[in-house]
Amino acid sequence: MDVKITLDEKSMPGEWYNIIPDLPFDLPPATSPRTGYPIGPHELEDLFPTALIEQELDTKRRSAKIPDAVRDIYLLWRPTPLCRAVRFEKALDTPAHIYFKYEGVSPSGSHELNTAVVQTYYCKEAKVKRIVSGTAAGEWGIALAMACKFFGIKCKIYMAKAGYDQNPYGRIMMDLWGSEVVPSPSAQTKPGQKALSENPGSPGSLGLAISEAVAEAAGDADTKYSLGTVMNHVLLHQTVIGLEARKQMARAEAQPDMVVGCVGGGSNFAGLSFPFMQDQLKKTKTRFIAAEPEAVPSLTAGTYAYDYPDADGLLPLLKMHTLGHDFVPAHIRAGAMRYHGMSPLVSALYDNKVIEAVAYPQDAVLEAAIQFAHCEGIVPAPESAYALKAVAEQALACKDKKEKKTILFALHAHGYFDLSAYESHMAGKLEAIGSPAEQISSALTRLPRLQAEGP
Repeated sequence: MDVKITLDEKSMPGEWYNIIPDLPFDLPPATSPRTGYPIGPHELEDLFPTALIEQELDTKRRSAKIPDAVRDIYLLWRPTPLCRAVRFEKALDTPAHIYFKYEGVSPSGSHELNTAVVQTYYCKEAKVKRIVSGTAAGEWGIALAMACKFFGIKCKIYMAKAGYDQNPYGRIMMDLWGSEVVPSPSAQTKPGQKALSENPGSPGSLGLAISEAVAEAAGDADTKYSLGTVMNHVLLHQTVIGLEARKQMARAEAQPDMVVGCVGGGSNFAGLSFPFMQDQLKKTKTRFIAAEPEAVPSLTAGTYAYDYPDADGLLPLLKMHTLGHDFVPAHIRAGAMRYHGMSPLVSALYDNKVIEAVAYPQDAVLEAAIQFAHCEGIVPAPESAYALKAVAEQALACKDKKEKKTILFALHAHGYFDLSAYESHMAGKLEAIGSPAEQISSALTRLPRLQAEGP
């Protein structure tokens, strides 16, 4: 019988965990492309409310209090369950114990609501009237639209056209929560117009959708920009996942030998893994494994350099593993992973060999997800399927070595909005899509010059 470990509401964390003060290395700062120097708060004021800017730039405090109003909304679904996948273990015939933290129980169906609620709350406190953002597959857009409805703020989402076309249910959910949804690239912004002039049939990307949202928010005092991944404050909010999981693993009298998560921009992987890294950054025994698509291999095939987090170069430069800001990812079904870069925090941890990374083709990961669904009764999001493939691989290695390891992974979202991905796979219509080496090489030649000089 599978084991489910729950917490009562009193056990939900009262603070988020900021990993930056505990890093055994200096995190390269976000940098102005104009000056080459680290940015200050004033360079973010057009985009974010003051409270989020303070969290983004905080390198000293290890924790940040969860506001009561945010906690009250968290209680709609948090704490989320930690489950041991005994049936999946048996199907793999492995001595490994496999646990998963299931964020698909949130009202939006994914972990994205953990930060959407927070960002919207701080915008409400700052009397912001409207929030604009970009989304790829729709998970972030659904979460932000829902959070904006909770706080009575208008919402507009630029959705990468590939996701807009292949994920109608995500778009419908955003409509249901009152958000305006625009396929990106669009004719409504200069970055969108530029992309359409260069390629009228462009499938768009998360980086381009971000550029469109930033272009609309900049200079409008009543509007702020919001995003669901990459930035430090977003990863901070997601640590509620790992803080809960630490308590739950302790109740199960188990500690993970491996922590696994899928990575697109890095937020759900960071949310689960960072609290487990806290005690081990200087003497790491636990392995931390990030799983990404072969088609968008920012960690395994990108370069660690200063680059723009958006396609049009409107945001400050971040030092991250990148495929190049104008790299347009292939049309894979894990739309939230169609992003050219990786969070600066996750990138620095990878560069310093604190974490590992693996990459898989999309057909192989959906096979692992289907096997998991047959065992556990949960259809994972196509993005979570990458984590499942890595888990299965490590569990089978435990079988070969006769090692009884404990594996913890993030099942960040359910896949019920993305069933067409499974339909295509089962019909044999899903391409594997490997690493686009030539395209990556070309895009990397166009990195900002500052990356070669350093801030």
